[in-house]
Amino acid sequence: MVSRNPSAPTPQQPHAGLLAAPPWQHAQAVALLPQVLRLTAPNPGLMTGPGTNSYLVGGAATGWIVIDPGPDEAAHIERLWQFAGGDIRLIVCTHSHPDHAPAARPLQALCAQRGGTAPPPVLGLPSAATAKASSHFEPDRALADGERLTLQTADGRVHHTLQVLHTPGHAANHLCLLLPAEGLLFSGDHILNGSTTIVNPPDGNMTAYLGALDALDAACVTHALRYILPAHGHVMDEARAVIAHLKAHRLAREAKVRVAMQARPQGTLDDWVALAYDDVPESVWPLAKRSLLAHVERLQALPGGTA
Repeated sequence: MVSRNPSAPTPQQPHAGLLAAPPWQHAQAVALLPQVLRLTAPNPGLMTGPGTNSYLVGGAATGWIVIDPGPDEAAHIERLWQFAGGDIRLIVCTHSHPDHAPAARPLQALCAQRGGTAPPPVLGLPSAATAKASSHFEPDRALADGERLTLQTADGRVHHTLQVLHTPGHAANHLCLLLPAEGLLFSGDHILNGSTTIVNPPDGNMTAYLGALDALDAACVTHALRYILPAHGHVMDEARAVIAHLKAHRLAREAKVRVAMQARPQGTLDDWVALAYDDVPESVWPLAKRSLLAHVERLQALPGGTA
């Protein structure tokens, strides 16, 4: 059973659709809650699963915040605009990888072209110098850790508040978003459903990734967050249990990496991946080597190195 902070707000009882798992399709938005829609981009694949989940938070009275507009795919961008009724107030990117952020500027331009409201600002964190060229990103404004993003009705009443949490590890500029009133955590790529995210140095860092998991767990306690809405895959229940399982899995993998390094102290990543990832298909090893390197760097930085 997940413990809760008795002083934290109690989220509203979610609609049944939050945990429903309809067949994946890309033409229609799924109403997880009346104020939370999910539209999955048509970019399925090994790295993206069914595709990138773009989320819309808000309503007709307040306009909408778009979280992770996704790849620069014209039909998906058009659908985001249509399902928001043309009233997009903010565009937020959890990080700058090519399946998350490239649609931000085209969506902003579409809003400007169609008119009705001021073009929404693109928000997030700028990509670090360690990011690949394909992940270069400059927001209109950098978000601060702990910052709150709000949507208001015409008379000034706040109806929706998202809180920003900087969660580096998968990417140096990764952030998650909390919707405490509903007990929701929008996890971007930091937590996925059905797979573990790749931590790829130098922009990825395993120590930062594990530290961010601890920060997310603390946020779950403080804000009574129960549900994780990932950028890839379905909604997950019991957020703290998911985070605990993920951290345990990462540390168990790290223990195997340590054993592999000790068994072959002069070995290469190719030598170590065969030992540390012997429980996954060999076809996945080229991807696994990225996170393997992140574990190696972390182990070498710990007191005593790999001993």
